[in-house]
Formats: sequence, C-alpha cells, structure tokens
Amino acid sequence: MNQSRKPIVIAIDGTSASGKSTTARMVAKKLGFKYVDTGAMYRTLAWYCLQKKVDTNDPQKVIEACKRWRTRLVCENDEVRLVVSGYYPEKDIRSAEVSAVVPRIAAIPAVRDWMKKKQRECIKFGNLVMEGRDIGSNVFPETEFKFYLDASPEERARRRAAQGIPENIIERDRLDSQRAVAPLMIPLGARVINNSNLTPEETCEIIVNEVRTRLAQEWASDTQTQK
Repeated sequence: MNQSRKPIVIAIDGTSASGKSTTARMVAKKLGFKYVDTGAMYRTLAWYCLQKKVDTNDPQKVIEACKRWRTRLVCENDEVRLVVSGYYPEKDIRSAEVSAVVPRIAAIPAVRDWMKKKQRECIKFGNLVMEGRDIGSNVFPETEFKFYLDASPEERARRRAAQGIPENIIERDRLDSQRAVAPLMIPLGARVINNSNLTPEETCEIIVNEVRTRLAQEWASDTQTQK
C-alpha cells in the first residue's frame, strides 16, 4: 500500500440492515484502517435530545441542541466515536426510543451539514472505513472506493429481528430516500453488492479484494511513472 498518498476513505453505504456495520468493521480490521459508524453519530444526537427533553418534532430546537452540545471525536480501539461531554452512550443509542426519532433528526439540513463537517474531520485519524447512508454521495464524494450494500426487504427484516432491534425497514428506507438533503442513493461510481445470500465474511472479502487490487494497480502505475 502506498503510504505517501493522502489517507484513504472506503465508503460503505446502503439500506437499513444491509450489513453495513458488520461488513465495515471486518473490512477495517482486515486492512488495518479506522472504522467510523456515521449512523451512530446521528443516534448520539437523538439520544442527547431525548436526554435533554428537546422537542424532536421542532427542527429549530434540534438545531439549537446540535449547536450547543459539547462533543469531540476520539479514536479508541481503531474506532472513531463522537463523545458527548466525554461519554459515549454505546448501548443507549440502540434503544427503540432513539430509533424512532433518528430519521426525523437526520432529515434536518442544518444537522446534516454539522454532521458532514464532523465526519470529514475523521480523516485526521488516518485511513478510514466509513459506513452510513450518504458517505460516497455526500460526505466523501471524491473517494475512489465506494460500495453500496443491499439485500431483500425480507432478509433485512429477518436480520433486524435477530438483533432484537425494532425497526420498520420499509418505512426507514422511504424516509431516508425521500429526505430533501443527502438522500439515501447509490453513489456515482459505487459497486453495488446485494448480500441477501452472502455471509458477512463473503461480503467483506469482495470489498477487501477489490480495494487491494486497485491499490496494487495504483502502486504499480506510480512506480512505472517514477522510472
């Protein structure tokens, strides 16, 4: 891998329960990159709003909360996290209450602008595997490595049920794809992987093999140019 180039961002986007988190973690570990779950950042804001009893139906109230909360990015165990006053609510952000309000909060343009700036700051930690719903289309559209994961609605619903996470898959897809700012979409140039019948390990291997092949080709091209 060419260490002289700027940090690499592997963007893994996709629908709910398409295996983004599991796959992204595996890819990051295989390649020795840092892992970033951008969905957790939105969930953390949703959790904060619920804790502070902010009316999540009022966009202006949410924007005000987003402007005033004390946050910073930290990298622990090769995972970049957004902590609030030094605390990361890892389990709390997966609650049914948080899941119910996240789509509403994520649809607020000013919130997405704030998150985009914060997510782009993650590059300071080095090479990244970043997963979410608008990484390749909005957060890092310039990255050369874009992947979009999907699976059948039935398979995704089964996965959510197995995780014990209550979520209406169809409704979440609708809300994410129809929001006015940075909607869920297949990024330009992304490789689409339908993993309905694939294991997480198989999905990971597809991505890792493509990344390694392309990096090797770039290295060979750079070496040839320097001769």
